[in-house]
Amino acid sequence: MHYFVPLHTIMMIIAVVLGYFALLFAFSRWTGRRATNETFYRADRQSPWYMVAFGMVGASISGITFVSVPGMVLASQMNYLQTCMGFILGYVVVAFVLLPLYYKLNLTSIYAYLGQRLGPRSHQTGSWFFLLSKMTGAAVRFYVVCIILQRFVFEPLGIPFAVTTVLLVLLIWLYTRKGGIKTLVWTDSLQTLCLFTALLIIIYKVATDLNLSMGDAVSAIRQSELSRVFVFDDWVSKQNFWKQFLSGVFIVLVMTGVDQDMMQKNLTCKTLRGAQKDMCTYGVAFLPANMLFLSLGVLLVMWYQQKGIPLPSTSDDLLPQYISLTSHLSPITSYLSPLTSIFVLGIVAASFSSADSALTSLTTIYCVDIRKQKDDEQLRKHVHLAMCTIFVLFILFFKMVNSTSLIDAIYIICGYTYGPLLGLFAYGLLTKRGVNDRLTPYIAVASPLLCYAIDYGVGQMTGYHFGYELLMLNGLLTFAGLYISSHRAAQ
Repeated sequence: MHYFVPLHTIMMIIAVVLGYFALLFAFSRWTGRRATNETFYRADRQSPWYMVAFGMVGASISGITFVSVPGMVLASQMNYLQTCMGFILGYVVVAFVLLPLYYKLNLTSIYAYLGQRLGPRSHQTGSWFFLLSKMTGAAVRFYVVCIILQRFVFEPLGIPFAVTTVLLVLLIWLYTRKGGIKTLVWTDSLQTLCLFTALLIIIYKVATDLNLSMGDAVSAIRQSELSRVFVFDDWVSKQNFWKQFLSGVFIVLVMTGVDQDMMQKNLTCKTLRGAQKDMCTYGVAFLPANMLFLSLGVLLVMWYQQKGIPLPSTSDDLLPQYISLTSHLSPITSYLSPLTSIFVLGIVAASFSSADSALTSLTTIYCVDIRKQKDDEQLRKHVHLAMCTIFVLFILFFKMVNSTSLIDAIYIICGYTYGPLLGLFAYGLLTKRGVNDRLTPYIAVASPLLCYAIDYGVGQMTGYHFGYELLMLNGLLTFAGLYISSHRAAQ
């Protein structure tokens, strides 16, 4: 879908975004003074825990989340909050099981634990699985955001998509190339502030369009059939509470606890206690944060119904189409109340806070784990630029293929590749056995393939397809493979 945006609104968007990036570069200049590799990788272990906690909320919310979560109410009401409740328990487990281990070993790369516990091939397997998962997943998420910005801003100005992509990634490289993770601790806080300011303004605008006060809006959301949270009565449904809750726990264990991108900022806190407070704080914050996104979705459905406008064919268009229709129906009001600019600012803040940390963590893993040259500053600079270049190429490839089915397939693949990381860490933490380290890479590759075969077979026989629980199955298969191979090796 293409979105109509008046020219004056486009100019306003550009002015807002340029002002936003000016602030990012100011933070980058301040944090990048006298920066070393230790600064880039670990922020000299001097980050205030409350700054990390606030910034991590935004870093964990991508641009796709900003667009997609409001639309979830069309298919599954507010059932996603069941998963968010599982997030809280997951963050507590990470804070009090994994963080003490990482701090005790004084790790820069969390996959170094696998090397110390299981062996060098296990270490390399974890690192390469992370590189594959994070590069493809982050590129897909950023691609979707680039598409939105292209349609709202750059396409009306005649700027090609390739130029848009290079420009946006270049901006990330410019403000992260010196300070690295230290810069991100501060810029993520700014981006979180911008993201939620934009979200609250949009919620207020939709409520105003519905002639509702904020109190009336809360009551209307509570009374809506779309506000249903819990599903206890249908055990087959993917929205069943226990499936969603347990999936939320394991999503956090994998997507945060054994993910270098999400853990790297947590490891910059001055003390373990500070890191634990940081993690528990932003873990709890996810519930009200996602409640706001879903509440916006309910209000948007009410707006479409009140105006007699058909709901968009895809749920991801629920918010963008509202923004476009508001600009089209009331260009003067749009000029006085620049909702499109606010929407774009929220998208930019959400997407950049996740993409910049992904690229920094990819650089860290390649230099520290793959090349094993943690102190080589020139290598780190070259690798960071190379990662940004590869990132651009991935995005341009997705654009060239231009297939929704391919994008969905890549998301599924990324989900599969996190399972072996879960299995590797679970085996190391829950057993005292060694492994046949030589077989670890083969087990890690075989587990997702077997997991896919099981899902396909069950689907053909029963019609049931696994949801989030695939992650748990995948991790279990990796765990079992490591256990069986170690037993045979002992014989």
